[in-house]
Amino acid sequence: MDSTNNTDTTGESRFKQSLTLLDGTLLVIGSMIGSGIFIVSAGIAQAVGSAGWLIVVWLLSGFITLTAALSYGELSGMFPHAGGQYVYLREAFGKLYGFLYGWSFFAVIQTGTIAAVGVAFGKFAGYLRPSLGEENILLGTFSGFHITAAQITGIATVILLTYINTQGVKSGKWIQFFFTFTKIAAMAGLIIFGFVFFAGHDTWNTNWQDAWSAKEISKNMLAIIHTSVNGPALVIAICTAMVGALFSSDAWNSVTFIAGEMKKPERNIGLSLFIGTLVVTLIYVCMNLMYLNVMTLPEIAHAPAERVATVAALKIFGSDGAKIIALLIMVSTFGCNNGLILSGARVYFTMAKDGLFLPAASKLNSKGVPAQALWMQCLWASLLCLSGQYGNLLDFIIFTVLLFYILTIGGIFKLRRTMPNHPRPYKAFGYPVIPALYIALASFICIVLLKYKPDYTWPGLIIVIMGLPIYYVLQKKAAIKNKEL
Repeated sequence: MDSTNNTDTTGESRFKQSLTLLDGTLLVIGSMIGSGIFIVSAGIAQAVGSAGWLIVVWLLSGFITLTAALSYGELSGMFPHAGGQYVYLREAFGKLYGFLYGWSFFAVIQTGTIAAVGVAFGKFAGYLRPSLGEENILLGTFSGFHITAAQITGIATVILLTYINTQGVKSGKWIQFFFTFTKIAAMAGLIIFGFVFFAGHDTWNTNWQDAWSAKEISKNMLAIIHTSVNGPALVIAICTAMVGALFSSDAWNSVTFIAGEMKKPERNIGLSLFIGTLVVTLIYVCMNLMYLNVMTLPEIAHAPAERVATVAALKIFGSDGAKIIALLIMVSTFGCNNGLILSGARVYFTMAKDGLFLPAASKLNSKGVPAQALWMQCLWASLLCLSGQYGNLLDFIIFTVLLFYILTIGGIFKLRRTMPNHPRPYKAFGYPVIPALYIALASFICIVLLKYKPDYTWPGLIIVIMGLPIYYVLQKKAAIKNKEL
């Protein structure tokens, strides 16, 4: 019997295992790099106000992401099935926890990110053709709700990428291959030019003269104000500043969702996670070092509309800089959304197999992909694009995303006790120290956010809790159906 047919009840015997280690790595990189790295350094610079602490925030975020990725390697080796994190939570803690993750994933985490990335594509397309951008309001109301061309452009890209991915995993694979390599090359070029063109300038030395004196950089109508930040206040500033950096580093777990289509998933998923997150961490740190070579801290902190990369490109390339960055971000967001769209539907497919999602999502089309799940995801993401609320939803959910990561990595400890003899082709690096370190760091960040940024925490928890009645209704229906049978 063919090895791909010797599978479990998730039904992934029909998936075609055609993706390689390179494909998985590119999916991780492509899904992680969206538009955040070009923008969020402004908020970080406002919070910590020094070159040293700006880089520390990005290094800490990268370290936390890497420790999580290394820990996920064990789970991906144990359960190399479509659905990734949903499957890990289900196996470690039961269906309820898996469903609450899957519910949040569909309601906001994945679809909200797809919507935000899609509209970001539209916003920067507006630089090149204003009729496609956010300044072109197509429909407005007296209540303030409006629909812009950027939203419609974003929806168009989501629909296009969804259609491409319904034509088979290889179609999405080649999109990912081209756009990920293009964005890596473009970012590398920007970093190199930023150092070569600005060699010998005083900006770098100025930024590093007082590199460890943290300060909040605020601005009023008359001047930029620097307020010193020390002791506990510095710790709080770093933790809150990391929200943007962590979100820019998120979606690294996308490759776990497509395990059913990976060759040697028990090996390649873990390696893809490690290589991909390491590459992105290095790129992000280098991008911020380039910003510090080209721009002063106040320029980074108060870049117009927080578009730090645009200001840097204008300094490097002159008047053509804005167009260059617009093209780079369009390439980056298009490739990012392809990875998110490709991987996300596999979670709903596996949930449907467990009776926890719409039954149609459990079917694969003639190309071997969950087309119905893809279109369901497309519909909801498009509605979020129209709502204009995706940005707020993403702010709400970052706390919840961290909670699910903590819970999932905590599952490693539980599964070591409950499934001691289960095959583990790959064991979590540095167990128990590295997984415990991630749990401790992420938990500390969550506690700080809970206390000092309640706007980021309680709404996300409410979204998760809303899934409880839906879960029990689904369980009740399943019980009635089983009784009838």
